[in-house]
Amino acid sequence: MRFHLKCLSLLAGAAALMAALPGQALAADPIVIKFSHVVAPNTPKGKGAEFFKKLAEERTKGAVKVEVYPNSQLYKDKEEMEMLQLGAVQMLAPSLAKFGPLGVKEFEVFDLPYILPSKEALRSVTEGPVGQGLLKKLEGKGIIGLGYWDNGFKVMSANKPLKSPADFKGQKMRIQSSKVLEAEMKALGALPQVMAFSEVYQALQTGVVDGTENPPSNMFTQKMHEVQKHATLSNHGYLGYAVIVNKKFWEGLPADIRAILEGAMNEATRYANAIAETENAEALAAMKASGKTEFYELSAAEKDAWRKALLPVHQEMEARVGKDLLKAFYAEGEKASATAAAPAKKVK
Repeated sequence: MRFHLKCLSLLAGAAALMAALPGQALAADPIVIKFSHVVAPNTPKGKGAEFFKKLAEERTKGAVKVEVYPNSQLYKDKEEMEMLQLGAVQMLAPSLAKFGPLGVKEFEVFDLPYILPSKEALRSVTEGPVGQGLLKKLEGKGIIGLGYWDNGFKVMSANKPLKSPADFKGQKMRIQSSKVLEAEMKALGALPQVMAFSEVYQALQTGVVDGTENPPSNMFTQKMHEVQKHATLSNHGYLGYAVIVNKKFWEGLPADIRAILEGAMNEATRYANAIAETENAEALAAMKASGKTEFYELSAAEKDAWRKALLPVHQEMEARVGKDLLKAFYAEGEKASATAAAPAKKVK
Protein backbone atom coordinates (compact mmCIF):
# COMPACT_ATOMS: atom_id res chain seq x y z
CA MET A 1 0.00 0.00 0.00
CA ARG A 2 2.79 2.41 0.96
CA PHE A 3 4.63 1.59 -2.30
CA HIS A 4 1.44 2.25 -4.26
CA LEU A 5 0.91 5.61 -2.54
CA LYS A 6 4.54 6.55 -3.19
CA CYS A 7 4.11 5.83 -6.93
CA LEU A 8 0.95 7.94 -7.03
CA SER A 9 2.81 10.76 -5.27
CA LEU A 10 5.67 10.64 -7.77
CA LEU A 11 3.24 10.66 -10.71
CA ALA A 12 1.37 13.63 -9.24
CA GLY A 13 4.65 15.50 -8.79
CA ALA A 14 5.67 14.83 -12.39
CA ALA A 15 2.28 16.05 -13.64
CA ALA A 16 2.60 19.23 -11.58
CA LEU A 17 6.08 19.86 -13.00
CA MET A 18 4.82 19.44 -16.57
CA ALA A 19 1.95 21.83 -15.90
CA ALA A 20 4.32 24.39 -14.43
CA LEU A 21 6.63 24.22 -17.46
CA PRO A 22 4.35 24.20 -20.53
CA GLY A 23 7.03 25.76 -22.73
CA GLN A 24 9.36 22.89 -21.98
CA ALA A 25 6.70 20.34 -22.82
CA LEU A 26 6.11 21.94 -26.19
CA ALA A 27 9.73 22.72 -26.98
CA ALA A 28 10.02 19.79 -29.36
CA ASP A 29 7.11 20.98 -31.53
CA PRO A 30 8.48 22.62 -34.70
CA ILE A 31 7.30 25.98 -36.02
CA VAL A 32 5.29 25.15 -39.13
CA ILE A 33 5.41 27.40 -42.20
CA LYS A 34 2.83 26.55 -44.84
CA PHE A 35 4.24 27.81 -48.16
CA SER A 36 1.54 27.76 -50.84
CA HIS A 37 1.95 28.52 -54.55
CA VAL A 38 0.02 27.92 -57.77
CA VAL A 39 2.66 26.58 -60.19
CA ALA A 40 4.32 23.20 -60.70
CA PRO A 41 7.20 21.99 -58.48
CA ASN A 42 9.58 21.88 -61.48
CA THR A 43 9.28 25.61 -62.27
CA PRO A 44 11.79 28.23 -61.00
CA LYS A 45 9.33 29.21 -58.26
CA GLY A 46 8.64 25.59 -57.33
CA LYS A 47 12.33 24.78 -57.10
CA GLY A 48 13.00 27.96 -55.14
CA ALA A 49 10.34 27.02 -52.59
CA GLU A 50 11.84 23.54 -52.13
CA PHE A 51 15.32 25.02 -51.76
CA PHE A 52 14.08 27.41 -49.06
CA LYS A 53 12.44 24.47 -47.27
CA LYS A 54 15.71 22.54 -47.32
CA LEU A 55 17.81 25.43 -46.01
CA ALA A 56 15.28 26.48 -43.36
CA GLU A 57 14.90 23.00 -41.90
CA GLU A 58 18.63 22.23 -41.96
CA ARG A 59 19.77 25.53 -40.48
CA THR A 60 17.20 25.59 -37.69
CA LYS A 61 18.01 21.94 -36.94
CA GLY A 62 14.36 20.97 -37.24
CA ALA A 63 12.98 23.84 -35.16
CA VAL A 64 11.16 24.97 -38.32
CA LYS A 65 9.17 22.74 -40.65
CA VAL A 66 8.27 24.16 -44.07
CA GLU A 67 5.32 22.51 -45.81
CA VAL A 68 5.28 23.38 -49.53
CA TYR A 69 1.96 23.13 -51.38
CA PRO A 70 2.40 23.58 -55.17
CA ASN A 71 -0.13 23.60 -58.03
CA SER A 72 -2.93 25.33 -56.05
CA GLN A 73 -3.21 22.33 -53.71
CA LEU A 74 -4.28 24.57 -50.83
CA TYR A 75 -5.71 27.66 -52.49
CA LYS A 76 -6.25 29.05 -55.97
CA ASP A 77 -4.54 32.32 -56.84
CA LYS A 78 -7.80 34.24 -56.27
CA GLU A 79 -7.98 32.96 -52.67
CA GLU A 80 -4.43 32.69 -51.43
CA MET A 81 -3.83 36.35 -50.51
CA GLU A 82 -6.87 36.47 -48.24
CA MET A 83 -5.80 33.21 -46.62
CA LEU A 84 -2.36 34.67 -45.91
CA GLN A 85 -3.88 37.74 -44.27
CA LEU A 86 -6.12 35.49 -42.16
CA GLY A 87 -3.12 33.39 -41.10
CA ALA A 88 -4.40 30.14 -42.66
CA VAL A 89 -1.13 29.99 -44.62
CA GLN A 90 2.11 31.70 -43.63
CA MET A 91 4.03 32.18 -46.89
CA LEU A 92 3.20 32.77 -50.56
CA ALA A 93 5.03 33.74 -53.74
CA PRO A 94 2.28 35.42 -55.80
CA SER A 95 2.91 37.14 -59.10
CA LEU A 96 3.38 40.87 -58.78
CA ALA A 97 0.06 41.50 -60.53
CA LYS A 98 -1.76 40.12 -57.47
CA PHE A 99 -1.03 43.19 -55.36
CA GLY A 100 -3.15 45.54 -57.48
CA PRO A 101 -6.46 43.93 -56.43
CA LEU A 102 -5.13 43.97 -52.84
CA GLY A 103 -4.96 47.76 -53.05
CA VAL A 104 -1.24 48.23 -53.72
CA LYS A 105 -1.68 49.08 -57.39
CA GLU A 106 1.87 50.43 -57.76
CA PHE A 107 3.09 46.85 -58.25
CA GLU A 108 1.27 46.76 -61.59
CA VAL A 109 4.13 48.85 -63.01
CA PHE A 110 5.92 45.49 -63.50
CA ASP A 111 3.10 44.45 -65.88
CA LEU A 112 3.65 47.35 -68.27
CA PRO A 113 4.78 46.14 -71.71
CA TYR A 114 8.46 46.78 -72.48
CA ILE A 115 8.99 48.57 -69.14
CA LEU A 116 12.13 46.54 -68.35
CA PRO A 117 14.56 46.53 -71.29
CA SER A 118 16.94 43.96 -69.84
CA LYS A 119 17.65 41.56 -67.00
CA GLU A 120 20.17 44.10 -65.68
CA ALA A 121 17.46 46.76 -65.45
CA LEU A 122 15.19 44.30 -63.67
CA ARG A 123 17.83 43.45 -61.08
CA SER A 124 18.60 47.13 -60.55
CA VAL A 125 14.93 47.71 -59.72
CA THR A 126 14.25 44.66 -57.53
CA GLU A 127 17.49 44.80 -55.53
CA GLY A 128 17.58 48.59 -55.21
CA PRO A 129 15.56 51.23 -53.34
CA VAL A 130 12.73 51.26 -55.91
CA GLY A 131 11.86 47.58 -55.41
CA GLN A 132 12.42 47.64 -51.66
CA GLY A 133 10.18 50.68 -51.35
CA LEU A 134 7.39 48.79 -53.09
CA LEU A 135 7.70 45.86 -50.69
CA LYS A 136 7.39 48.29 -47.74
CA LYS A 137 3.94 49.30 -49.02
CA LEU A 138 2.65 45.79 -48.22
CA GLU A 139 3.13 46.15 -44.48
CA GLY A 140 -0.08 48.14 -44.11
CA LYS A 141 -1.90 45.07 -45.44
CA GLY A 142 -0.44 42.79 -42.76
CA ILE A 143 2.20 41.43 -45.14
CA ILE A 144 6.02 41.51 -45.18
CA GLY A 145 7.87 41.16 -48.50
CA LEU A 146 10.99 39.03 -48.27
CA GLY A 147 12.28 39.19 -51.85
CA TYR A 148 11.61 39.10 -55.58
CA TRP A 149 11.80 35.88 -57.59
CA ASP A 150 12.05 35.85 -61.38
CA ASN A 151 10.17 33.79 -63.87
CA GLY A 152 11.40 35.72 -66.87
CA PHE A 153 9.91 37.36 -69.92
CA LYS A 154 6.67 36.26 -71.54
CA VAL A 155 5.61 34.81 -74.87
CA MET A 156 2.15 35.12 -76.45
CA SER A 157 0.36 31.94 -77.50
CA ALA A 158 -2.85 31.12 -79.41
CA ASN A 159 -4.23 28.72 -81.98
CA LYS A 160 -3.40 31.17 -84.76
CA PRO A 161 -0.13 32.97 -85.57
CA LEU A 162 0.34 36.23 -83.66
CA LYS A 163 2.85 38.14 -85.77
CA SER A 164 1.34 41.62 -85.73
CA PRO A 165 -1.01 43.56 -83.43
CA ALA A 166 -3.76 43.07 -86.01
CA ASP A 167 -3.61 39.29 -85.44
CA PHE A 168 -4.96 39.76 -81.89
CA LYS A 169 -8.26 41.29 -82.98
CA GLY A 170 -11.17 39.42 -81.35
CA GLN A 171 -8.93 36.83 -79.66
CA LYS A 172 -10.01 35.90 -76.12
CA MET A 173 -6.77 36.11 -74.16
CA ARG A 174 -6.44 34.90 -70.58
CA ILE A 175 -4.78 37.34 -68.19
CA GLN A 176 -4.22 37.69 -64.47
CA SER A 177 -6.34 40.23 -62.63
CA SER A 178 -4.46 43.42 -63.57
CA LYS A 179 -5.73 46.69 -65.00
CA VAL A 180 -2.44 47.04 -66.85
CA LEU A 181 -2.70 43.61 -68.50
CA GLU A 182 -6.31 44.37 -69.36
CA ALA A 183 -5.22 47.61 -71.07
CA GLU A 184 -2.39 45.74 -72.83
CA MET A 185 -4.74 43.24 -74.44
CA LYS A 186 -7.25 45.93 -75.39
CA ALA A 187 -4.44 47.92 -77.03
CA LEU A 188 -3.80 44.86 -79.23
CA GLY A 189 -7.51 44.50 -80.06
CA ALA A 190 -7.89 41.32 -77.97
CA LEU A 191 -10.61 40.48 -75.43
CA PRO A 192 -8.97 40.09 -71.98
CA GLN A 193 -10.31 37.23 -69.84
CA VAL A 194 -9.36 37.15 -66.13
CA MET A 195 -8.96 33.55 -64.98
CA ALA A 196 -7.25 31.56 -62.21
CA PHE A 197 -3.99 29.99 -63.32
CA SER A 198 -5.15 26.48 -62.38
CA GLU A 199 -8.07 26.78 -64.83
CA VAL A 200 -6.12 27.93 -67.90
CA TYR A 201 -5.20 24.57 -69.45
CA GLN A 202 -8.81 23.36 -69.56
CA ALA A 203 -10.01 26.74 -70.81
CA LEU A 204 -7.51 26.60 -73.68
CA GLN A 205 -8.36 22.98 -74.41
CA THR A 206 -12.11 23.64 -74.60
CA GLY A 207 -11.87 26.98 -76.42
CA VAL A 208 -13.22 29.07 -73.54
CA VAL A 209 -10.17 31.25 -74.25
CA ASP A 210 -8.07 31.39 -77.43
CA GLY A 211 -4.68 32.17 -75.99
CA THR A 212 -2.60 33.52 -73.14
CA GLU A 213 0.78 34.96 -72.13
CA ASN A 214 3.36 33.13 -70.03
CA PRO A 215 7.08 32.59 -69.58
CA PRO A 216 8.09 29.34 -71.34
CA SER A 217 8.57 27.44 -68.04
CA ASN A 218 4.94 28.01 -67.00
CA MET A 219 3.66 27.21 -70.48
CA PHE A 220 5.60 23.94 -70.55
CA THR A 221 4.99 22.65 -67.02
CA GLN A 222 1.24 23.30 -67.34
CA LYS A 223 1.28 21.55 -70.76
CA MET A 224 -0.26 24.55 -72.47
CA HIS A 225 1.86 23.83 -75.56
CA GLU A 226 -0.31 20.74 -76.08
CA VAL A 227 -3.36 22.96 -76.63
CA GLN A 228 -1.74 25.98 -78.35
CA LYS A 229 -0.66 25.68 -81.97
CA HIS A 230 1.30 28.91 -82.17
CA ALA A 231 3.47 31.08 -79.92
CA THR A 232 5.41 34.28 -80.49
CA LEU A 233 8.70 34.95 -78.71
CA SER A 234 7.67 38.52 -77.99
CA ASN A 235 9.38 39.08 -74.60
CA HIS A 236 6.87 41.90 -74.27
CA GLY A 237 6.40 41.68 -70.52
CA TYR A 238 7.93 40.35 -67.34
CA LEU A 239 6.50 37.85 -64.89
CA GLY A 240 7.97 37.92 -61.43
CA TYR A 241 6.90 37.05 -57.92
CA ALA A 242 7.28 38.51 -54.44
CA VAL A 243 7.85 36.04 -51.63
CA ILE A 244 5.64 37.30 -48.82
CA VAL A 245 4.83 36.26 -45.27
CA ASN A 246 2.10 37.02 -42.76
CA LYS A 247 3.41 40.03 -40.78
CA LYS A 248 2.04 38.99 -37.37
CA PHE A 249 3.48 35.48 -37.76
CA TRP A 250 6.89 36.71 -38.93
CA GLU A 251 7.30 39.34 -36.23
CA GLY A 252 6.18 36.81 -33.60
CA LEU A 253 9.05 34.43 -34.38
CA PRO A 254 12.03 34.24 -32.00
CA ALA A 255 14.66 36.71 -33.23
CA ASP A 256 17.30 34.03 -33.78
CA ILE A 257 14.92 31.85 -35.82
CA ARG A 258 13.81 34.83 -37.92
CA ALA A 259 17.43 35.75 -38.67
CA ILE A 260 18.16 32.21 -39.85
CA LEU A 261 15.07 32.21 -42.06
CA GLU A 262 15.98 35.59 -43.55
CA GLY A 263 19.39 34.21 -44.49
CA ALA A 264 17.80 31.09 -46.00
CA MET A 265 15.38 33.24 -48.00
CA ASN A 266 18.18 35.45 -49.34
CA GLU A 267 20.03 32.37 -50.52
CA ALA A 268 16.87 30.80 -51.99
CA THR A 269 16.20 34.07 -53.84
CA ARG A 270 19.65 34.03 -55.44
CA TYR A 271 19.13 30.37 -56.37
CA ALA A 272 15.66 30.87 -57.87
CA ASN A 273 16.75 33.87 -59.90
CA ALA A 274 19.89 32.11 -61.13
CA ILE A 275 17.96 29.13 -62.49
CA ALA A 276 15.04 31.06 -64.03
CA GLU A 277 16.79 31.84 -67.31
CA THR A 278 18.06 28.26 -67.70
CA GLU A 279 14.68 26.75 -66.84
CA ASN A 280 12.93 28.91 -69.43
CA ALA A 281 15.50 28.05 -72.11
CA GLU A 282 15.13 24.32 -71.40
CA ALA A 283 11.31 24.56 -71.40
CA LEU A 284 11.35 26.38 -74.73
CA ALA A 285 13.68 23.77 -76.24
CA ALA A 286 11.44 20.94 -74.98
CA MET A 287 8.31 22.56 -76.44
CA LYS A 288 10.01 23.10 -79.79
CA ALA A 289 11.17 19.48 -79.80
CA SER A 290 7.61 18.27 -79.14
CA GLY A 291 6.47 19.78 -82.43
CA LYS A 292 3.06 20.64 -80.97
CA THR A 293 3.54 24.42 -80.99
CA GLU A 294 5.15 26.48 -83.73
CA PHE A 295 7.29 29.26 -82.25
CA TYR A 296 7.78 32.48 -84.14
CA GLU A 297 10.64 34.99 -83.78
CA LEU A 298 9.62 38.59 -84.50
CA SER A 299 11.62 40.56 -87.06
CA ALA A 300 12.98 44.00 -86.12
CA ALA A 301 10.13 45.69 -87.99
CA GLU A 302 7.53 43.49 -86.28
CA LYS A 303 9.01 44.25 -82.84
CA ASP A 304 8.71 47.95 -83.61
CA ALA A 305 5.05 47.48 -84.55
CA TRP A 306 4.37 45.66 -81.24
CA ARG A 307 6.10 48.44 -79.26
CA LYS A 308 4.20 51.14 -81.13
CA ALA A 309 0.91 49.41 -80.29
CA LEU A 310 1.76 48.76 -76.65
CA LEU A 311 3.76 51.72 -75.38
CA PRO A 312 0.66 54.00 -75.13
CA VAL A 313 -0.40 51.73 -72.24
CA HIS A 314 2.34 53.41 -70.16
CA GLN A 315 0.69 56.81 -70.49
CA GLU A 316 -2.77 55.31 -69.96
CA MET A 317 -1.67 53.70 -66.67
CA GLU A 318 0.48 56.59 -65.42
CA ALA A 319 -2.13 57.79 -62.94
CA ARG A 320 -2.72 54.26 -61.65
CA VAL A 321 0.89 53.20 -60.96
CA GLY A 322 2.26 56.69 -60.27
CA LYS A 323 4.16 59.09 -62.48
CA ASP A 324 7.21 59.19 -60.20
CA LEU A 325 7.41 55.40 -60.03
CA LEU A 326 7.23 55.21 -63.82
CA LYS A 327 10.08 57.72 -64.07
CA ALA A 328 12.11 55.68 -61.57
CA PHE A 329 11.70 52.55 -63.72
CA TYR A 330 12.76 54.46 -66.84
CA ALA A 331 15.81 55.82 -65.00
CA GLU A 332 16.87 52.32 -63.88
CA GLY A 333 16.47 51.05 -67.45
CA GLU A 334 18.57 53.87 -68.87
CA LYS A 335 21.24 53.35 -66.21
CA ALA A 336 21.44 49.63 -66.93
CA SER A 337 21.63 50.26 -70.69
CA ALA A 338 24.40 52.83 -70.24
CA THR A 339 26.38 50.44 -68.04
CA ALA A 340 26.02 47.63 -70.60
CA ALA A 341 27.13 49.94 -73.43
CA ALA A 342 30.17 51.30 -71.58
CA PRO A 343 33.52 49.82 -72.68
CA ALA A 344 35.16 47.51 -70.17
CA LYS A 345 38.03 49.07 -68.20
CA LYS A 346 41.43 47.66 -68.91
CA VAL A 347 43.18 46.03 -65.99
CA LYS A 348 46.68 47.44 -65.59
